[in-house]
Amino acid sequence: MKLVSSAFADGAAIPRRFTCDGQNLSPPLQWSGAPEGTHSFVLLCDDPDAPGGTWHHWAVYDMAPTVAQLAEGAAQKTDMKQAVNDFRKTGYGGPCPPHGHGPHHYHFRLLALSADHLRLEANASCRDVEREARKSTLAEAILVGWYER
Repeated sequence: MKLVSSAFADGAAIPRRFTCDGQNLSPPLQWSGAPEGTHSFVLLCDDPDAPGGTWHHWAVYDMAPTVAQLAEGAAQKTDMKQAVNDFRKTGYGGPCPPHGHGPHHYHFRLLALSADHLRLEANASCRDVEREARKSTLAEAILVGWYER
């Protein structure tokens, strides 16, 4: 599977508009090559460079297997199933590393699942989504961008 963005290349800087210093929009993402037997997708975004351990920025789940992209700002849609991030808000929280902490790497991870939907409580966290998704993951694609303040 392959996960790409028209806004930044793998290993490149994430443009300011997608961060807490800009418009805090979720970036456009496109994917291809899902394995046979994919019944849904989960998209995760986290920062393993955060001072207190991995910081979870976004989780979208129960996306239909026919979905192959998320448009810029898609996290603002209320019809998508999104988890509560580590900012304690539902949806996307853009890169926002501590000032002077150096570059942080943001891992956008797409999981192809054999399950149609995840069994989650209301207000599930990003961690809950990943934990449940791992039980039926068929494939994973990763796109990494960085941001520094």
